Amino acid sequence: MLHPVGPLPAAVYWRRRLMVLTLLLAVVGGGGWLGVALLAGGSGDSGTAAQGSTTEAASTRAAPTPALERVAPSLASVQTPTPVPPAVTSAPAPAPETPAGPQPGDPCGDDMIAVEVRGPGSVPAGSGPTFELVVVNVSPVPCVRALDLELQEIVLLDQAGARLWGSNDCQPESSDDTRTLAPGEQVVFPLVWSGLSSEPTCTVARTAMPPGQYVLRARLDTEPSQDTPFTIT
Repeated sequence: MLHPVGPLPAAVYWRRRLMVLTLLLAVVGGGGWLGVALLAGGSGDSGTAAQGSTTEAASTRAAPTPALERVAPSLASVQTPTPVPPAVTSAPAPAPETPAGPQPGDPCGDDMIAVEVRGPGSVPAGSGPTFELVVVNVSPVPCVRALDLELQEIVLLDQAGARLWGSNDCQPESSDDTRTLAPGEQVVFPLVWSGLSSEPTCTVARTAMPPGQYVLRARLDTEPSQDTPFTIT
């Protein structure tokens, strides 16, 4: 075999042998590759099938409940109380406002009345002039005031302010006279003066007042009047 015999040259027979050998190697190599490919494909399909079967089996089995959920309930199952809106309470009614100023029927305070003394501008010495004590309600509402005689007084003063005579010195009087005075109403109390001097104890001798310039002043309890000039001729 190593020394081919035939009518053709030896090189021709070697080439033919080389071709046959190459073809044989190609057939053998191709068969081997095909076998490897078949084996690889079979193993891949079986692995996929096995994995699919395992997944289906795992999905069909119920997952075990975690230990924490077996002890404490799920937050989804806990019912939280519904918040109750605060009750709407009505605001307390405002206290009624106290009206400013005096009201009808209130007592007449000193700021609600005016006291005045009236008399003749001048009189002759030794005469008995009449003086008047006047009380006026100067407030805008009716009010109540005690007008008792013991609360009234008219006095005579000299120019220096010395007291010379008082209506309550020697003939004090009393009464119970409480009145409701309408706005602007005035009450007049006349008094006749003897023309003689006096003092509160009425123990000093009384004398006729000489001619001169004097001042009359009146009061109702704690409310005084303005001074009124008075002349004895």
